[in-house]
Amino acid sequence: MSQDPTAQYAAIDFTPLLQFSDDEVVTHSLVKDVKLPSGKTLALITLDNGRDHTRPSTLGPATLIELSGVLDGLTARAAAGEIAAVGITGKQFILAAGADLSKVGEIPSKDAAKMLAQLGHSTLGKLGALGVPSFAFVNGLALGGGVEIGLNSTYRTIDTSAAALALPEVFLGIIPGWGGATLLPNLIGIENALKVVVENPLKMNRMLGAHEAYELGIFDVEFDHVNFLEESLKWADGVLAGSIKVERKNAPGRIERTVKWPVALKIARDTIESRLGTVPKSPYAALDLLNKAKDGDIAAGFAREDEVLADLISGDQFAASIYAFNLVQGRAKKPVGAPDKSLAKKVTKVGVIGAGLMASQFALLFLRRLEVPVVITDLDQARVDKGLAYIHDELQKLADRGRLSRDQHNKLKALITGTTDRSQYADCDWVIEAVFEELSVKQDVFADFEKIVSPEAVFATNTSSLSVAQIGAKLEHPERLIGFHFFNPVAVMPLIEVVNAPATNETTLATAMLVAKNLKKNAIITTDSTGFVVNRVLAKVLGEAMRAVDDGTSFATVDEALAPLGLPMPPSELLDLVGLKVGAHVLDTHHAAWPERFYRSDNLHRVAELGALLEKDGKGKAKGVSRDAERLVKANLNPGGKPHTREQVLQAVQDGFADEVHRMLEEGVVAAPEDIDLALILGAGYPFQMGGLTPYLDRVGASERVFGGTFHSPKIVGAASREAAAAAV
Repeated sequence: MSQDPTAQYAAIDFTPLLQFSDDEVVTHSLVKDVKLPSGKTLALITLDNGRDHTRPSTLGPATLIELSGVLDGLTARAAAGEIAAVGITGKQFILAAGADLSKVGEIPSKDAAKMLAQLGHSTLGKLGALGVPSFAFVNGLALGGGVEIGLNSTYRTIDTSAAALALPEVFLGIIPGWGGATLLPNLIGIENALKVVVENPLKMNRMLGAHEAYELGIFDVEFDHVNFLEESLKWADGVLAGSIKVERKNAPGRIERTVKWPVALKIARDTIESRLGTVPKSPYAALDLLNKAKDGDIAAGFAREDEVLADLISGDQFAASIYAFNLVQGRAKKPVGAPDKSLAKKVTKVGVIGAGLMASQFALLFLRRLEVPVVITDLDQARVDKGLAYIHDELQKLADRGRLSRDQHNKLKALITGTTDRSQYADCDWVIEAVFEELSVKQDVFADFEKIVSPEAVFATNTSSLSVAQIGAKLEHPERLIGFHFFNPVAVMPLIEVVNAPATNETTLATAMLVAKNLKKNAIITTDSTGFVVNRVLAKVLGEAMRAVDDGTSFATVDEALAPLGLPMPPSELLDLVGLKVGAHVLDTHHAAWPERFYRSDNLHRVAELGALLEKDGKGKAKGVSRDAERLVKANLNPGGKPHTREQVLQAVQDGFADEVHRMLEEGVVAAPEDIDLALILGAGYPFQMGGLTPYLDRVGASERVFGGTFHSPKIVGAASREAAAAAV
């Protein structure tokens, strides 16, 4: 095993990377000597970019080159006997938020990407090759390279108040490439490393708390925030003196490396394939690196990380992931077209029309987030009581899990009421319906409640595809009506499509946007068009899938054909999830609006009446399409239809997507392609590595095939694709 993994980088000149750091917010490495209680000297590096907590320290090329020079100087001082140890910490509440992604995204070539990977290894790796022990005093936020600063150090302490720790790279289409994929499994074992490197990023980028990270073995000791640095320095002094022995309780032994390692990786690989398919590259690249890390050769591991990180950074999936990440972090928080929030009305009481499952989920969400009185109603008291029982049960579950204190639980329980007396809605400021998806039903409900509620109250409809304007046709004041389309499950899915109908006024729209924000949801404003955004795209993929099936193509072939889209699930499972009758209704609605472009399927209605499309095992996992469903479809194929090839199925969906998205933009359904991508990422689970939808359509040529242009100029592609295109010219 190599003792100095940085030796392989000694001859590399990293200064060419400085051309990408002209506007980098440099995180400086500020050094001061600290006299320890024993009299020994520890050189303490503080990472600080000179900004407040709203601009976390990041690690761009200039930052890394500066830190590298500082570490070289400290290595010389250690050799001269001037210092006994080196410590590294951050500005208040923050160690480092990892690599500067704005700089990574500007890397122009695979060679430059590899050099950036090598620079990270060369710099951070020096923390383990100083000639004296190094201590990472992690005093706050540490993401990606911030965590890897600790991993490259000899010892690590953690502040118990540290807000978040994670290696989120797989979520962004890359891998922990500055030692994380090599050092972490050798520190905490393969199962724990899989959780941090792969499982958590794929769970909506889940973060670790300080104590959880300590329990996993990432840190040697934890100290309270009040005296964190002081206690860390005293502890370091004890380690140097030998009075404190550091034991790595989760470090893997020989048996784990030979027996547990391959088993854990196989389980992880099978799980990822079942959940995500094989299109995303980063999870599998991470698994391969974690697998090879069992050899314990750090230098070889760093070299492997260099190659893999260079491939991924220069690839299309990383470019798309950064685009998607910026949408979620930026555009989602400042919705395009939102009126000034000063126009919004204050909501002091919410009325939910309905007491079924969806209505009860609405009521629970409004109750928890707004903490105002909420009332539900239905056709009879039995339905109302059932809805109230569901809400009370969910509140109790939250209390049992410690998510609500006793006082909070009692307060929320007191705020929810149910009634069949509609006069109880008279003082509601916000009334939302969750009744049957039928136009006349919704029209009559709102017309009835308009006679009861205040003229100032806002009406919201959760329709998934009906015209909001038509729903409000019987209202005397349609300007108070807005579409407010949630996605299921209501508590989990982060998107609301706010539908701005022609009659909707600015006050109503502003109120809806503020309510969405207070519900901790992201809102996309759409015009009043069939299917809005998400269901219009859903109808296209399901329609083309059923067209192929009705022409004699097997469900299995269709599912396999659309795997390159990288969607969360194949069409057969998507139909099962949304419900066969709902899926058939979505196709019918869109076919009625645009019969020449959207396909409806009688076979889908037949299978819906049959009751099930998929066969499932005892755990509810799909085993394939049921034989009864296959026989039913084959008995009712389109006359003259011929089975489609996989290529035909995929291109039909790609081109259908490109056509429909282009039309949505021309119609002004949303302001820009970015809004469509954001809606699909947040509302339909479209993967980051696709960038939503429009970057993918540009990359595969569907945009040019359909309308002779692209949604983005230049295309959102990686450096490798740009290099290949330049070479072809």
